[in-house]
Amino acid sequence: MIDIHTHLIPNVDDGSKSIETSLKCFEEAENAGFTDIILTSHCMTDWYESKPEELKSWKDKLQDILKENNRELKLHTGMEIYISEELDKKMKEGRLLTLADSRYILIELPMSTSINYLDYVLYYFDSIDIKVIIAHPERYRAVQENPKLVEEYIEKGCLMQCNFGSILGNYGSHAKSTIKHLLKKDLVHFVATDCHKMGGIYLDVPKALKKIQKIVGASKTEEITTLNQQKILNNQEWE
Repeated sequence: MIDIHTHLIPNVDDGSKSIETSLKCFEEAENAGFTDIILTSHCMTDWYESKPEELKSWKDKLQDILKENNRELKLHTGMEIYISEELDKKMKEGRLLTLADSRYILIELPMSTSINYLDYVLYYFDSIDIKVIIAHPERYRAVQENPKLVEEYIEKGCLMQCNFGSILGNYGSHAKSTIKHLLKKDLVHFVATDCHKMGGIYLDVPKALKKIQKIVGASKTEEITTLNQQKILNNQEWE
């Protein structure tokens, strides 16, 4: 499997707080069956504004440590970018990272409110041949109240990334029922951990996989945990 949403660079956001924690998470990820991890630190104006070169340097440092310990896990750079009206400016200034240097970018929407400039942001990224992946739609109140919003997002060219933890109830009953609905409707393109700490979601991935497979079957489970993610790493155009 390939994890496209994690917060495992130390001390840059609300995720890992030490190299040791990150390395333990990587061990847990390998044990759960992951071969690659994209490190998607938060990018949020006035909160988390790590520079791309800093995140790349951290990725290289962590990868070197893994190699020194004969670990085969591969790390890749990225960001979870909170939507704002400044994303076009930030992109032009080289302040944003796509996933694994690909044409795919991970965008987070507000948890409790809707926004009126989403279409503009999507139009901008489409104009520069960047494909938007919306992070954990099942956690947004607007989607929980109206799951058909996801169909609208997809019609506008977006892809959907849900969290393993949602199917386990880690984000509450509304997120759990929403991800089940999205899976049944074939509206999920990726499942990822959104891992922030050790001793958490990676240990529960096997349980989550069983629940997902029960809903969508083995073939679709492989598609949304591995095959679609491989398209990102290969920078393939989405068909």
